[in-house]
Amino acid sequence: MKFAVLGAGSWGTALAMQIARNGETILWGRNAERMAAMQASRSNEYYLPGIPFPEHLMVCDDLKQAINQADAVLLVCPSHAFHSMLKQIKPYLNNKPLAWASKGFEPGTGQFLHQIAEQVLGPTYPTALVTGPSFAKDVANGKPTLVAVASKHKAFAKEVSNALLSNNFRVYLSEDLIGAELGGAVKNVLALATGIADGIELGDNTRAALITRGLAEMMRLGHALGCQPETLMGLAGLGDLVLTSTGDLSRNRRMGLALGRGKTIEEAKAEIGQVVEGIGTTDEVMRLARKHGVDMPITEHVWKVVHGEMSTTEALSSLMGRKSRSEF
Repeated sequence: MKFAVLGAGSWGTALAMQIARNGETILWGRNAERMAAMQASRSNEYYLPGIPFPEHLMVCDDLKQAINQADAVLLVCPSHAFHSMLKQIKPYLNNKPLAWASKGFEPGTGQFLHQIAEQVLGPTYPTALVTGPSFAKDVANGKPTLVAVASKHKAFAKEVSNALLSNNFRVYLSEDLIGAELGGAVKNVLALATGIADGIELGDNTRAALITRGLAEMMRLGHALGCQPETLMGLAGLGDLVLTSTGDLSRNRRMGLALGRGKTIEEAKAEIGQVVEGIGTTDEVMRLARKHGVDMPITEHVWKVVHGEMSTTEALSSLMGRKSRSEF
């Protein structure tokens, strides 16, 4: 299948480059001036400077034209823009299957992105999710990467897998969309926690504890939602959690580091210069946790920090002061 990748940020560009290593691929972005610069330099100097595009990657700033030239679409946008982008592209899709590589929930409703896709496109429309531990810069540079593709539509999931597969890029398939989406969202909140702890310089022990107990929170919420535990122990859960919580290319970790060092959220956003999904995701994860009666103390304390109810040091002190309990 020939894919149109919609979204020319760092992650959309990296995925388009990976697919283009296997054949002709279209990368669409809304900023005409920036897309012209990409065409001229054959690179995305704004987000991925110095990394040349593969020969078969085409760039386009006309949304209808990009979709018309493709057999399938891969949407890569922030989760808060997912619903509006689906509505925008729906008239052009003409039943072409849709994949996405966005992580998070719809703001205000807490709905999973696959639920939004079902509402906009219909419950039988062929869709798939690309997720897992994958920094854009490493993918663009062709470094070894493993991801998961989750879908109820096996034939399309295989097409997405085939489009991405290479000697340095391995794909695993899953039918557990809720588990895959939950892992990709909750890990951003937990990366804020580990970033905060590292910003305060609390050490390696604290980071390891936050990742481990954070995974326990993810598993408890996943159990309440009916996820397969294997999904959350795999690439979409544990894998993505470890990467985002320890790698300094992670925007959520960098946000946490900035908060731990005393900066405000707005100061950190300006410094990072890109969307930090974990900030908004804390609200939606807490909404789900309260709805299902799931105890998520790390997530709750991150939420309190984000909303100014606690300082970073108060939050970590409060977590450490909790009563002793059985680990399992």
